Amino acid sequence: MTDRRAAVQAWESLFRAQHEIFESIEGDFRGTELAQAEYDVLLTVTRAPDMTARLREITTYMLISQPSVSRLIDRMVAKGLVTKRPDPEDGRGSLVTATPRGARTFRAVATQHGRHIAQRMSVLTDDELRTLHELTAKLRGLPQ
Repeated sequence: MTDRRAAVQAWESLFRAQHEIFESIEGDFRGTELAQAEYDVLLTVTRAPDMTARLREITTYMLISQPSVSRLIDRMVAKGLVTKRPDPEDGRGSLVTATPRGARTFRAVATQHGRHIAQRMSVLTDDELRTLHELTAKLRGLPQ
């Protein structure tokens, strides 16, 4: 059986590390055309085939509610970062596609953001990074 005290200490440490790192990298979006939530949408969309993802897939990766994701996508459409159209395979769903402008903007921010993440994570060895990835996947209930 897991030691409750050790579990709480580990959880608090993980939570605080995530919060502090998140605050540190939040500055990557200041002075850019993208808010962090918009970056997260474009991360999912640009990784998808033909830079097109289903709205429900985007919602799965976001840490906000489906109605909030829908409003965010609508704002991104108005900014010319993505397009949105009905999903022919799901009458209630939508397909979201990065526009050329959205993809360019994403790449510009992603370059700096990726460098910052790598710099922040460089305190860990490659083996520690692999272990961290495995442990967080295990905590999330993902296949190993």
